[in-house]
Amino acid sequence: MSANEKPAKPRILIVTPEITYLPPGMGNMTQRMSAKAGGLADVSASLVSALFELGADVHVAMPNYRRMFQGDIFDLHDKELRKYHEVLPDTHIHLAEDRIFYYREQVYSNHSDESMRIALVFQREVINHIVPQVRPDLIHCNDWMTALIPAMARRRGIKSLFTVHNIHTRQVSLARIEEAGIDAAEFWMNLYFCGAPNSYDHARSHVPVDLLTSGIFAAHYINTVSPRFLWEIVEGWHSVVPDSVRAELRHKYASGCSAGILNAPDVSYDPATDTSLARNFTLADVCEGKAANKLALQRELQLKIDPDAPIFFWPSRLDPVQKGPQLLTDILHQLVSDYWERNLQVVVVANGPHQQWIEKIVAAFDFHERVSIVDFEERLSRLAYAASDFMLMPSLFEPCGLPQMTSPLYGSLPIVHATGGLYDTIRPLDVDLSTGNGFSFDHYSSASFRQSIDQAMEFHALPIATREREIRRIMQESTREFSHHEVARRYIEIYEQMLERPLVEKQSGEAIKAIANSLAEGLADA
Repeated sequence: MSANEKPAKPRILIVTPEITYLPPGMGNMTQRMSAKAGGLADVSASLVSALFELGADVHVAMPNYRRMFQGDIFDLHDKELRKYHEVLPDTHIHLAEDRIFYYREQVYSNHSDESMRIALVFQREVINHIVPQVRPDLIHCNDWMTALIPAMARRRGIKSLFTVHNIHTRQVSLARIEEAGIDAAEFWMNLYFCGAPNSYDHARSHVPVDLLTSGIFAAHYINTVSPRFLWEIVEGWHSVVPDSVRAELRHKYASGCSAGILNAPDVSYDPATDTSLARNFTLADVCEGKAANKLALQRELQLKIDPDAPIFFWPSRLDPVQKGPQLLTDILHQLVSDYWERNLQVVVVANGPHQQWIEKIVAAFDFHERVSIVDFEERLSRLAYAASDFMLMPSLFEPCGLPQMTSPLYGSLPIVHATGGLYDTIRPLDVDLSTGNGFSFDHYSSASFRQSIDQAMEFHALPIATREREIRRIMQESTREFSHHEVARRYIEIYEQMLERPLVEKQSGEAIKAIANSLAEGLADA
């Protein structure tokens, strides 16, 4: 093939700082593998695998996290990693090489300056080496750590999709970008500056680049990780969203170049196979299974032993800016007191700034047998999903959210504030009509949150047969609805729309769905 000749099939390059389910050397941090920090890893993995199974020419660019790739977790999951080595050939995996990646023990740094250096070095390797080698027709980038690449792609005539997973952004000077080895002079006019760049020389030294806004500005198409959150940003709902991010998202929205695509839980979240549980269970024995896990959790956390006690589980970080833990502390004493005779229990498996206030309430009122708060641990969090009756997630805003999609898989019904991805995924439970999958409140307040908890307690007081019927239905519906094959299908649709041609000839939508379903089943069996 000549240097200017394009391959017959469109070539897709997915650029991501984290991913799972790929060949030896690719993994997960807090869950099952080593190069993962959140839902981005799972979405990237499922999308890559579905595309490859479909027969698309898909490539992945990510940092070479050498230490994480060769750690103990790799040995524990060697079977699963070998499985994915068969899915994606080595020739389609492009590792950004630099010492800054080699000895890391987690994907992201807690230090701002180090995070910026990692992001710039990664993009340098992608722009200077990986893109010329792959010669993609479309580049799919994710979050501010990859936000310079759409500007380069637009300059070189390559289509780009930019996914906004969260609203965090960073600013950096052109001078620092170039000092990292990126020739920004080639595409500086496609970047978004924090002020008017009178000239290249003026911009280089005096006007910082806003990274997340640049990715949105330069990309041909963007997506957020829920339809509702995109709409809320466009409508000006959240003051925490930077003005520049909101303005550029509005432009993309108005021009029809945006979409919202929900993420999906890691496929390992399955009560039938989850090794963290005291007892695995399915739809057939959900009540027995949850009771066994409830007793195991109560014993481990030294809560009052009661198989009938309603347990409310808090799985999210205790961040008062976004997650709303102050709504819980506002009502915690009265809530436990009001339902004392029914042994209501609250389990928090999470860290964060608000942790100390929950601990103070527990100590002040001697709630140790009713309320337990412990540091996040993956195994314990999974056990709590299986043991709990309800999951608490009163976020002020939520780009997507995963706990509200994970908990119903274990028969734990979500109680959420109707915002962002929570609005898109949780529908009010109606026992008479046998519809809905949880409890939600519209007005962000502790009183509204308490009202939803009271509704959950009314459900818990219903006859066991009625509760079991609804829980089984919700578990079954959630397995179908919150799936990675649906996520992959939506991204594939956008790719084909942007390229104005199919990724693979003679593949119908049903064929794509069948392949993705087969892939999801394989992941669950791994």
